[in-house]
Amino acid sequence: ETILGMFIPNTYEIKWNISAEKFREKMAKEYTRFWNSERLAKAKALGMTSQQVITLASIVHKETVKIDERPRVAGVYLNRLQLEMPLQADPTVIFAVKKESGDFDQVIKRVRGDMLRLNSPYNTYVHTGLPPGLIAMPDISAIDAVLNPEKHDFIYFCASVERFGYHDFAATYEQHQVYAQKYAAWVTKLGIEK
Repeated sequence: ETILGMFIPNTYEIKWNISAEKFREKMAKEYTRFWNSERLAKAKALGMTSQQVITLASIVHKETVKIDERPRVAGVYLNRLQLEMPLQADPTVIFAVKKESGDFDQVIKRVRGDMLRLNSPYNTYVHTGLPPGLIAMPDISAIDAVLNPEKHDFIYFCASVERFGYHDFAATYEQHQVYAQKYAAWVTKLGIEK
């Protein structure tokens, strides 16, 4: 479940005829180089292992493509973990549905209904804590966002209908509901059901 965490997305010089063993050794060396003492100390300060950081980074990576927003999103998830709240991350539900069906090519634009109740260890609406492994291969910006999260009181966020690609963040459930209702109305108006 965690093997993808060994591969740090980057540019590597590799010969076309490299053996599988040499490739694995190179990736292990790059992994060790990436997880230097500074990054390991930051993970430890969060109370996490490098694999836990990468798992959370995979969620952050899928949650937002906006690199400048990733530390804020990471902060929300770390706040939820600290409060022992479910992560309730839609990308984990999408991954769980795809994994359950075996169809990773399906497009899911809206998470709701039975999807939220799917009994999968990857469904962070059903299970608290981190899923057992990555839901995607996070890039370095997502990993570093988890290691350098924005400090704030936000525990909720919802896709923004005014700033495409970004999210609206809230510290209270009441404020979150305002954003969520606005987003739901917008998506419904667009006719997106699945």
